[in-house]
Amino acid sequence: MKGSKKLGLLAGLIILLGGFGYLVYGGIGNNLVYFLTPTELEAKGASAIGAPVRLGGQVVPGSVTWNAAALDLRFRMTDGKNVVEVHAQKAPPQMFREGMGVVVEGKMQKNGVFDASSLMVKHSNEYRPPTKGHRPEEMYRSLVRDQK
Repeated sequence: MKGSKKLGLLAGLIILLGGFGYLVYGGIGNNLVYFLTPTELEAKGASAIGAPVRLGGQVVPGSVTWNAAALDLRFRMTDGKNVVEVHAQKAPPQMFREGMGVVVEGKMQKNGVFDASSLMVKHSNEYRPPTKGHRPEEMYRSLVRDQK
């Protein structure tokens, strides 16, 4: 009896570890979502058109146009090499600024414009309240790439 209990426990442990190993190395790895840069998106060519994608880069300074009445946001995004025109029909996040890092989810259209259904801004993972005498705007500088 003791031998069959140990054998059953060992078999169960092997199955459990096998399932865990599959999730870690196979199942989860295939489902992780990364973002492409504008250069990587351009390299995909026609296969990128209409496919759901996350695209990450910096908002090009001077490229943002926002029509609040029509909920129409347009801007250009760059990775330093290539630029992609982005269009979204929603209000931008409150922290959205020119020159900052953003990630958009959506689809590239045939006309070369990326139609974004979601827009996320880069932000610090630490909360630090402003010290006495500092304005919150000064803390946002860490989110915006130095444009020198």
